[in-house]
Amino acid sequence: MPGNGYRLAVDYTHSDPGSLLAGEDVLAVLGFGPGAAAVDDPRYLRVGLEPHGPAPLEVWRTTGPVRHGRDGDVRWAEGGGLQFGAIELDEAGAGGLEAAAAAAYRRMLGFVAGHGHPHLLRVWNYLDAITLGEDDAERYRRFCVGRADGLGRFDTAMLPAATAIGRLDGRRTLQVYWLAATTPGTPLENPRQLSAYRYPRRYGPQPPSFARAMLPPDGSDMPLLLSGTAAIVGHESRHVDSLETQLDETLANFRALIGAAREHRPSLPPGFGPGSRLKVYIRDAGALATADALLRERLGPEVPYVLLHAAVCRRELRIEIDGVHDAPR
Repeated sequence: MPGNGYRLAVDYTHSDPGSLLAGEDVLAVLGFGPGAAAVDDPRYLRVGLEPHGPAPLEVWRTTGPVRHGRDGDVRWAEGGGLQFGAIELDEAGAGGLEAAAAAAYRRMLGFVAGHGHPHLLRVWNYLDAITLGEDDAERYRRFCVGRADGLGRFDTAMLPAATAIGRLDGRRTLQVYWLAATTPGTPLENPRQLSAYRYPRRYGPQPPSFARAMLPPDGSDMPLLLSGTAAIVGHESRHVDSLETQLDETLANFRALIGAAREHRPSLPPGFGPGSRLKVYIRDAGALATADALLRERLGPEVPYVLLHAAVCRRELRIEIDGVHDAPR
C-alpha cells in the first residue's frame, strides 16, 4: 500500500452497473449515450455522448469502503482520500451558459472544501453546441469566462487537468464532474504546447483554465491524469484537413506530455499500453469507423479506449483524446 493510501484504478467493462455498484470500493461508474442504463445511485453518472459500437461502462475503484450521497444539486462519493462529485445545471434556469458555469464552479469549490477534499485533480465539462456562436459570443468562450468567474482567485499553478467537450443532444444542461483529493497533485504542462491559461486574446476574452495533466499525490497508487489533448502545437491548430494527421499530432503531444511526467515518475511507461485508458472524441459521425481503424493501427490491440461522437472546442479540430496512463497492474 502506498504511503498515503490513495488508490485509483480506472477500467472499461461491459458488466451490469448494478453489480459494479455493489462493490464497496467503487467510487464512480459512468455510462455513455442515451442507451446507457438509468441507475438511481449517486456514484452513477450518464454522459450524453453517443458511443461508437457497444458502449462499456467506465468504473473508478479506490480504497473502500466508499461513502456516497446527495447534497442538493451535487452527487458525491468519497473513499481513501478521494472524492467523486458531479453537478448538472440547466442553463436557462441559471441565466445562461456563462452564469451556469460560474455557478457550477463556485458550487464545486465550496463542496470539495466543505467535504475535506479541497484539491481538484481532474474535471470534465460537457455542454451542448460548444462551438455555436461567432467570435466572443461562441459558447465555449462564454463557458471559459464563466468557469474563470467561478474559480475566482485560483492559483494558475494549481489548476486541475480538465476536458471541455460538446454534446450533440440539444439539451442545454451543463454537466461537470470531478475527482478531488485531501492532498494536492502536481499539475504538468506540455513542452510542445503553450499553457492553455496563457493563450493569446485571439482565442477569446478568457483563456481556458486547466493544466495539461495531473500527477497524483506523492506516494499514491494512481495513474497520470491526462487532459483533453488535440492537434495543437504552441497555441495553433494543425492539420485542419486531415483526421489521420491530427491523430498523429495528438499522439506526439501525448508522448511529450508523458515524457514530462516521467521526469517526476520514471516508472511510467513512455507510451500508451495496457495500463492506459482513453476516451476519444470524434467530431464527424461519418469518421467514427475510420477513426476506430486508425486508433487500432496506431495504438495496437492492448490499449483500451471508448470512441465517442462529440464536438471538440475548436471547429477545425476533428479529434480530441483524454484518459489515464500507468504501468499495467
